[in-house]
Amino acid sequence: MFLMAINAARRRIDLESAYFVPDELTLTALRDAMKRGVRVRLVVPGPYVDSKVTRNASQAQWGAMLQAGARMYRYQPALFHNKLMVVDGYLTIGGSANFDNRSFQLNDEANINIYDHAFAAHMIEVIDSDIARSRELTLAQWRERPWRQRLVDWLSSQAAAQL
Repeated sequence: MFLMAINAARRRIDLESAYFVPDELTLTALRDAMKRGVRVRLVVPGPYVDSKVTRNASQAQWGAMLQAGARMYRYQPALFHNKLMVVDGYLTIGGSANFDNRSFQLNDEANINIYDHAFAAHMIEVIDSDIARSRELTLAQWRERPWRQRLVDWLSSQAAAQL
């Protein structure tokens, strides 16, 4: 459903994910959406994480998202474990599935899809509130990561299919 919703998006995608490690097909779909003019905002964990390997594998992909035009935000105050996507202010997807291969293919996850403008508007308010508690990450900041962090990110990304 995530992939179909991304491919159908026409205006905006707001996504919050505790584990954002999409496969190449999903990453391409997100970049293609941005090429179509879809605004993409992504909220991910900040300094507090429960899986450093997953965070590092995720960070390895952030450059592609930022370069394509996504706005990325790192949640600051506490551990961030949200799993939510709102597409075009109408479709809301939420539940237990993370935005990673393990959730998509291996784990027994459950999401609900709600088609309702009012509910989507409320969920966008939740996302806006989370963004207000986040720090935006720019492409320049991502590129300025220390070489050791880049290496750790790359090494972690090699196990992305297992995360």
